[in-house]
Amino acid sequence: MEEGTIVHVDYELYNGESGDLIETTREAVAKEHEMHQEGRSYSPMVCVVGAGNLIPGFEAALAEAKVDKETEVTIAPADAYGEKDPQQIETISIDKLIRAVQDPNALYIGAPVNIGNRQGYLSYLAAGRARIDYNHPMAGKTLKYNFKIVKVVEGKEDQVTALLESNTGHSDFGVSFDGDDLNIVLPQTMLFDTNAAMMKFRLVTIIRDAVECGKVSFIEVHELRGFGGTNDDDHDHDHDHDHDHDHDHDHGDEDGADEDLNSMTVAELKERCKAAGLPVGGKKADLIARLSE
Repeated sequence: MEEGTIVHVDYELYNGESGDLIETTREAVAKEHEMHQEGRSYSPMVCVVGAGNLIPGFEAALAEAKVDKETEVTIAPADAYGEKDPQQIETISIDKLIRAVQDPNALYIGAPVNIGNRQGYLSYLAAGRARIDYNHPMAGKTLKYNFKIVKVVEGKEDQVTALLESNTGHSDFGVSFDGDDLNIVLPQTMLFDTNAAMMKFRLVTIIRDAVECGKVSFIEVHELRGFGGTNDDDHDHDHDHDHDHDHDHDHGDEDGADEDLNSMTVAELKERCKAAGLPVGGKKADLIARLSE
């Protein structure tokens, strides 16, 4: 698999020694192992081959894998989450542990805890003492992956959409290119996400690392809500990120009669056509012609 290829991967991750299932993208497998989570959406993982975002052993296996072929690989700790470091294990009094947690009654072996701004997990509790392990929970473990590349994402717009959905948890993005410039219409659900503003900076980096593009514009379309209003009350906010990640906030002229359609992006023209019940296909000139009739 060529480096930089964007793929959808279904997988099961097992403890290589005990055989216990740790994680899966397949709902049927989760139910079979009695690990099904209600409300979770089970779907393939989106990843960029060779991007370095996965553990080294899985990255290497993914690079050698074929599309639509089940692959099994066993990964030693050195190529997974590393060996367990004894220096990252601390023994403290139960009193100190209780002072550090919000609900002592919720403590259990394996529970995540934060001691002195260090994130770890409770590995032992007895005789007035508690052992906190600051290693990664899977450090020292041999892992086994069963996986299959179910799809190779082709086309720049589909690649951007896949990256957006996998990194935000949102769907229904409107993605289009105007030359090399990328326009992204944010879904309504993301407009109410308190983390959306900071998320955009990270998304620009992720997209540019995987897909060639020029300026990246995030477009917010605030739909009409309530009664008694008109479409003139809607607000479109364009958040443009150039190569220096600057923000330009463009507020369109609210008087449609005085509007210069040529100055609008393809994504904005498509949104305007959609709102007017017009076809949204074709080039920029076609969209302008429909809106001018």
